[in-house]
Amino acid sequence: MEKFGRSQPVKRVEDIRFVTGHGGYVDDIAPEGSLVAVFYRSPVAHAQITGFGLEEARALEGVHAVLSAGDLAAEGITEGLGYTREDNRDGSLGAAPRYFMLAEERVRFVGEPLAVVLAESVELAKDALELIEFDYEELPAETEMGAGAAELHPEAPGNKAVDFCLGDPEAMEKVIAEAAHVVRADIMDNRVMVVAMEPRGCFAEWDGTRMHLSYNGQGVWAAKAELAKLLSLEPENVRVTHPDVGGGFGMKAKLYPEYIVCAAAARKLGRPVRWIADRTESMLADNGARDLSHESLLAFDKDLKIIGYHVKTKYNLGAYPSNFGQKIQTTLFAKVFTGVYDIKTALLEAEGYFTNTTPTDAYRGAGRPEAIFALERMMHYAAHELGVDVWELRRRNFVQPGAFPYRSFSGELYDVGNFPALLDRAAEEVALSGFEARVAASREAGKLRGMGLCYYIESILGDPNETAQVEFLKDGSVNIYVGTQSNGQGHETVYAHFLSDQTGIPQDQIRVIQGDSDLIATGGGTGGSRSVTTQANATLAVVEVMVEAFGDFLAEKMAVPREDVSFDDESFRIKGSNAAPTMLDVAEMAAEAGRQDLMIHRKSARLPGRSYPNGVHVAEVEVDPETGAVSLERYVVVDDFGNLINPMLAEGQVHGGVVQGLGQVLMENVTYDEDGQLLTASFMDYAVPRAADVPMIEFTSVPVPSTANPMGMKGCGEAGTVGSMAAGANAVMDALARGGVKRAEMPFTPSRVWKMLRDADTAA
Repeated sequence: MEKFGRSQPVKRVEDIRFVTGHGGYVDDIAPEGSLVAVFYRSPVAHAQITGFGLEEARALEGVHAVLSAGDLAAEGITEGLGYTREDNRDGSLGAAPRYFMLAEERVRFVGEPLAVVLAESVELAKDALELIEFDYEELPAETEMGAGAAELHPEAPGNKAVDFCLGDPEAMEKVIAEAAHVVRADIMDNRVMVVAMEPRGCFAEWDGTRMHLSYNGQGVWAAKAELAKLLSLEPENVRVTHPDVGGGFGMKAKLYPEYIVCAAAARKLGRPVRWIADRTESMLADNGARDLSHESLLAFDKDLKIIGYHVKTKYNLGAYPSNFGQKIQTTLFAKVFTGVYDIKTALLEAEGYFTNTTPTDAYRGAGRPEAIFALERMMHYAAHELGVDVWELRRRNFVQPGAFPYRSFSGELYDVGNFPALLDRAAEEVALSGFEARVAASREAGKLRGMGLCYYIESILGDPNETAQVEFLKDGSVNIYVGTQSNGQGHETVYAHFLSDQTGIPQDQIRVIQGDSDLIATGGGTGGSRSVTTQANATLAVVEVMVEAFGDFLAEKMAVPREDVSFDDESFRIKGSNAAPTMLDVAEMAAEAGRQDLMIHRKSARLPGRSYPNGVHVAEVEVDPETGAVSLERYVVVDDFGNLINPMLAEGQVHGGVVQGLGQVLMENVTYDEDGQLLTASFMDYAVPRAADVPMIEFTSVPVPSTANPMGMKGCGEAGTVGSMAAGANAVMDALARGGVKRAEMPFTPSRVWKMLRDADTAA
């Protein structure tokens, strides 16, 4: 494994382009002369459409069209957006109502698109919006899961879309009856928004035969297949591209109605069409995330070993079943349901409900942050109720190093791990022995100090297959075409770095090309922390092809047996010769010999197994009882990502993920009123962390190389969020417990924390 251990911190090459304003984002590169699309969105959460007047808007000078659902149907677009469905406990599939491009007959959430105006400018389009007449009969809005205020879809009686079960209820009842200790808690995981730096947008162009859709997404091939299906086009007549993308986080992984509508409009009008959301529009219409509640239980034997874990979940799907919405809190949650603990009996019951809110879908971690949050909050509560140290309770229940490979309750095969070693390292890094002295110092200053611990594990998701293609160019440079899609993670740096490591080709002569369905035939896109492990695996495979092909060529050219030609990751060696041509040298020889077949090499490869990044997050906070303000004093992360290509990029990914998780803990919270109106539709009302809200995040790598791929890697893109939610929440709860607060839920805003402490004083 030596050649995978170089782990040099290489600075990101793409950053200069981004920070100097030279990024090519979708709204920067839309074709000249594009018509502008602006969407008319529902102002009410639930209503029957009784009238929809578009004629005045259509008559406005500079407006080329105003399209509604009927116009899409006339163009042959009658299917809804695609999505996955979950298995119910009775063997049936989750509810499958149509997810409309533009609302028909009824609107089901504030912000649902009803029509699109195509005009010469944004200003003209917005003027036309004012002329649209929308008549409706308002219906009761269902904002609570299963509350019975209104039924959204006939396919889901009582609005229950999914009834999922993993485990044996009878076995769980038996374990609870035999347990020496049982700890119960209700845990809330509040709704948040993704608010990527770059709002969603697209442009579409039609040349009479082919459709080109460009949008800021996370993978082009699934989108190409769905777009071809919805527009009734042959796949070869659809091209999907992604330019630079300013943050995705799962929210941009799917096709949205706006993209299909813009493509249909471009085909109908014969003009390119562009659309970019403003911030409030994004907050109304982008997929939301989290939004679930748990009734949780941990059962222990007399030695405080966990013998049973039961979670009963309700999760909010919003108004429609989105891309992975049904599976996030079920199948994906189950991947790491029992975390890093040796739990033989467990039960996950999950009910998914429709409500008159924006649909929910993937957000950094997609099920794994939710699962680890629920489990690690329970470990915190259990330790306090049972009177045992939170660190000790975890140590007693870890899957031990000698137990790997370990088959978890949900069937995941954890290949390697050393959880006790990482926990011990975290205790050193956070100076655990001095914590009580810090508590006392805070108390002297009138503050409450708390420490929160989370030991997370996550399962890498997504397609284990990936493709890489390497092309040698006349100028001596090299293109590598990849099937993943950067959303800001630094792929241009890490992929070029890895190819350089394996071939000796100088990194500055390698160009990474991504996000174009015409340039590479297949790919899995980016999501589930899959990118580096799958793409590096494919790169290894294509390097083997290159070495074999160039070795054959050299043997023929030098008139030596093939076995006399070898490659040492930098140069070819010919037995009995001092010649040591590099891969670029051999490519040049092949070009001069007219061997164009050796200029392009392509290979697909499948990961032999999943990897399971894991680690310890420790947060330390101070709470001011006078104001309720929570101050993050220290944050320490000790991660096992296996072998790292570029530790600098891995640490950056952790920093971003931690801040997103802590944002939910301390301030982020989506709020709807009883009529389904979004009350947090701007940054005046929806808070996200700023630099001053977060301390320097300390990162330490303790690698246990994975055996599930030849590089020994483990994905790291979502790990920060998976670990930070419970660590942050547990830290605040530890501090609040010193003020008499027994149980509390996120977000821990100053007003909420102040009230919790006052209520505890009153109760005391």
